[in-house]
Amino acid sequence: MRIHAESTWTPPPKTDDQPPAEIRRILRLFRPYRGRLAFVGLLVGASSLVSVASPFLLREILDTAIPQGRTGLLTLLALGMIAAAVMNTVFGVLQTLVSTTVGQRVMHDLRTSVYAQLQRMPLAFFTRTRTGEVQSRIANDIGGMQATVTSTATSLVSNLTAVVATVVAMLALDWRLTVVSLLLLPVFVWISRRVGNERKQVTTQRQKQMAAMSATVTESLSVSGILLGRTMGRSDSLTKSFADESERLVDLEVRASMAGRWRMSTIGLVMAAMPAMIYWAAGLTLQASGGAISIGTLVAFVSLQQGLFRPSVSLLSTGVQIQTSLALFQRIFEYLDLPVEITESAHPVHLDRARGELRFEKVDFSYDEAYGREYGHTLEQVDIAVPAGGSLAVVGPTGSGKSTLSYLVPRLYDVTGGRVTLDGVDVRDLDFDSLARAVGVVSQETYLFHASVAENLRFAKPDATDAEIEAAARAAQIHDHIASLPDGYDTLVGERGYRFSGGEKQRLAIARTILRDPPVLILDEATSALDTRTEQAVQDAIDALSVGRTTVTIAHRLSTVRDADQIVVLDQGHIVERGTHEELLGLEGRYAALVARDAVLADSTAR
Repeated sequence: MRIHAESTWTPPPKTDDQPPAEIRRILRLFRPYRGRLAFVGLLVGASSLVSVASPFLLREILDTAIPQGRTGLLTLLALGMIAAAVMNTVFGVLQTLVSTTVGQRVMHDLRTSVYAQLQRMPLAFFTRTRTGEVQSRIANDIGGMQATVTSTATSLVSNLTAVVATVVAMLALDWRLTVVSLLLLPVFVWISRRVGNERKQVTTQRQKQMAAMSATVTESLSVSGILLGRTMGRSDSLTKSFADESERLVDLEVRASMAGRWRMSTIGLVMAAMPAMIYWAAGLTLQASGGAISIGTLVAFVSLQQGLFRPSVSLLSTGVQIQTSLALFQRIFEYLDLPVEITESAHPVHLDRARGELRFEKVDFSYDEAYGREYGHTLEQVDIAVPAGGSLAVVGPTGSGKSTLSYLVPRLYDVTGGRVTLDGVDVRDLDFDSLARAVGVVSQETYLFHASVAENLRFAKPDATDAEIEAAARAAQIHDHIASLPDGYDTLVGERGYRFSGGEKQRLAIARTILRDPPVLILDEATSALDTRTEQAVQDAIDALSVGRTTVTIAHRLSTVRDADQIVVLDQGHIVERGTHEELLGLEGRYAALVARDAVLADSTAR
């Protein structure tokens, strides 16, 4: 049973001219390392020349040195063959070292580029893409290209050079036997291309299945997933679901491994039988023409022909490998080609320290326009002014656009009409660093890393001293609890902070924001999931954090916003009421109804 929905993100459509374009793009990845690759090319050329020299030395041994009893010449030729073997080994080791280093650097560049690209993606991308899918692109897809990136390029050049050098040497020995050796080469190339196309298709399916399985693991083996599975009695069902995903992967792995295997084995079999064909052809040549082919020439030719076998098969396999890895590159390039909707202005404005004056000027926002999805109109003609140091509360029913409005300030989304300004500057014109320093966000869902308390707090300010961390924790009213733990600030918070209660995690998030000291504070339902007692403790911490800052509070419980300088009531993306707590109660409208609702809920809870 599949317990998840497929990701709604789809890759861009492919065009017929993609393969050549993709190959050029892959080659551009190696451009920064062309100096090292040139050195590898020199090693490859030298190795190929040394390799083809040995059969000629062998011919001289068989045709001249041994028949004529020239011991000195025999010794020199034998030493030459030994020297050629030693040189080949040294060249091979150096070639592997340099090519592997280049390949690993290219993989590092790819991983970093994909991660950086994902960091620039809007929040909407992550709300519609499964976490496991993203992780699979970085880990499985790039990891799957390791063999191709680290060795294929060098193998291609090395084998191609070896094949060319060997064929030239074979022609020099006997052109007729060379023609016999190469008769089936076009057929082999055709077979390898067919096999490559098959493996490319299977590889694409395999990587998609690996991404699906990675997503299942990420979702079901997180702390939240384990809690949900066990409390719902679905652990066995989840195990079966994972087993089904794994079974599909087994089938695809077998198909990927066996795709074209018989045809490639046939090529190897024919190549292995070529010496017998050469001896047969040499015998026919002698009978037909009466010409003599010396034993040395024949043995040297067969030696070259056998030397041709390995690079030829390897070259064909490399072609298959390249076609297969194109599927992996396509998946990586899909992410690298994702459009970045939220970008920094070409000439950004820098603010050393914002005062905190915030304005929403005729703001419209629609997910339809911003991301081409059918979500409906969220905000329309919203006008709000918040003076520096002032407080704004935004309330309204679920789905009225409260959180979306707050997300426009730190540019988690961009407006589709109107503008949001900070100190009179459109937030889209501010540089990212200035905006990040100016706006702090404390949301309902607090995220903590699987690290120590101190490391989680220092994420906001990496150079914070221990004294600054403690002062922030005291202001957030969480220091005493941290100090009571056996390891204090070195305590590991656990996956997503599950070693701490909801209220404790919120106060850690508040302490983290205090460290950043932003002049504008966004509180997105920061206490809505807490009980009344814990809510009061967190609210006290929030009150301390809000002093002297411009504060925008998104609230579901109205008890937290009564003292706001201005309260705005949203409904279906429109402002329907605004004023202070007393003024809105006097209107006896939407706000008054919400207050009455809260009073009824409080009474029922008290009972």
